[in-house]
Amino acid sequence: MLLWASLLAFAPVCGQSAAAHKPVISVHPPWTTFFKGERVTLTCNGFQFYATEKTTWYRRHYWGEKLTLTPGNTLEVRESGLYRCQARGSPRSNPVRLLFSSDSLILQAPYSVFEGDALVLRCHRRRKEKWTAVKYTWNGNILSISNKSWDLLIPQANSSNNGNYRCIGYGDKNDVFRSNIKIIKIQELFPHPELKATDSQPTEGNSVNLSCETQLPLERLDTPLHFNFFRDDRVILSDWSTSPELQLPTVWRENSGSYWCDAETVMGNIHKHSLSLQIHVQRIPVSGVLLETQPSGGQAVEGEMLVLVCSVAEGTGDTTFSWHREDTQESLGRKTQRSLRAELELPAIRQSHAGGYYCTADNSYGPVQSALLNVTVRETPGNRDGLVAAGATGGLLSALLLAVALLFHCWRRRKSGVGFLGDETRLPPAPDPGESSHSICPAQVELQSLYVDVHPKKGDLVYSEIQTIRLGEEGEANTSRTLLEDKDVSVVYSEVKTQHPDNSAGKISSKDEES
Repeated sequence: MLLWASLLAFAPVCGQSAAAHKPVISVHPPWTTFFKGERVTLTCNGFQFYATEKTTWYRRHYWGEKLTLTPGNTLEVRESGLYRCQARGSPRSNPVRLLFSSDSLILQAPYSVFEGDALVLRCHRRRKEKWTAVKYTWNGNILSISNKSWDLLIPQANSSNNGNYRCIGYGDKNDVFRSNIKIIKIQELFPHPELKATDSQPTEGNSVNLSCETQLPLERLDTPLHFNFFRDDRVILSDWSTSPELQLPTVWRENSGSYWCDAETVMGNIHKHSLSLQIHVQRIPVSGVLLETQPSGGQAVEGEMLVLVCSVAEGTGDTTFSWHREDTQESLGRKTQRSLRAELELPAIRQSHAGGYYCTADNSYGPVQSALLNVTVRETPGNRDGLVAAGATGGLLSALLLAVALLFHCWRRRKSGVGFLGDETRLPPAPDPGESSHSICPAQVELQSLYVDVHPKKGDLVYSEIQTIRLGEEGEANTSRTLLEDKDVSVVYSEVKTQHPDNSAGKISSKDEES
């Protein structure tokens, strides 16, 4: 069943309100011209309408207006006139003009046809005379002649099909029948969309919402539409979507340009685009340029990393940061990024890096310079401790080598019989002339454990100790030492202690000497 509406009323695709809309009259059969005696059913379709409630119908004719009240929303009519309906709380509908004719041939056309619809014109005769052909004219010109079908079909109507239509029937006895003239006006399914933006001059970094707004007639609110958005040279901003809105989360100055949108039916037979909308994205110039360091305060430690941090208080878009030394004006580094700050790392700072530094920031309005920041470089305590550790380790190695040499020397003398007796309880022989009274090879040699601090600190001493025991010799033991010197930082000792056998207390004397 085809339904044809009486009201060319439009509802917006988005933001539609159901309040106070006019009801729409549909007609069945879907024509506006009939033969007298035929019956036509009108239906009042209204928003917020309930079929069980009463509907008021108005019929205007030559003698005035007649009011009819029906318990439902339908009315059966057989008389010519302008018909309106009114649902509860709604305004009156637009009128539908019906004509009941006594002619022998009428041209039947629907009340309203929208672009993209199939337009059907029917050449209808009262009696069943036999016809040989039917001719249709449009604005006085022959549109078609057929001896098979009495109907005219235009598959997809558009505004170019507007005009005056008539049908002419030819009988088998050379009879000619002419219908009434019917004016056909194709209705617009929806107007060209209008592109709207929440802000046509947004600031960089902000969002912008676009809406492609159009309207569907109340009779065709169930017609699905698809939307698409474009910028400048047909840059597609989205795929086809049933949503008439598009959000641009973040816009930048390069997003400025001419925007427009398309709306089309799902079938693609009706396609319309909007006028362009200019969007100019505003950029905020940089200001408040500041240079800082990490560690803070421009205090750098030699050999460690120094980070120069350049920041801006305000500024949008791509910003080019550049770092410079005051004395040379040379650029130490350059970075372009969409940020309010940037960092430059100096991996190993040296004394030669001390001095004044500054940075600049530029987001296409010209560079803005920071205030001068003085960087000082101090010696790291770790360097001195490193020297101490190195000296201690070197002294320890020397002490080991010395101890091994002493043992080897004494072993050779003992093997040759010099300075040692077969019986260790006997006194050693007197020394040879010229030989020191204090032999470096003791009667008994004991190599003690080597005490090593694997993590030497400043001021630590590392000892390699050899204890000697002289038999039969009284008094305090004489001590022989070999002292190793770290000429840069510390003194490392190699200590030899002697103990007499009759010294039961095991008294040890030692005397430190600087090597």
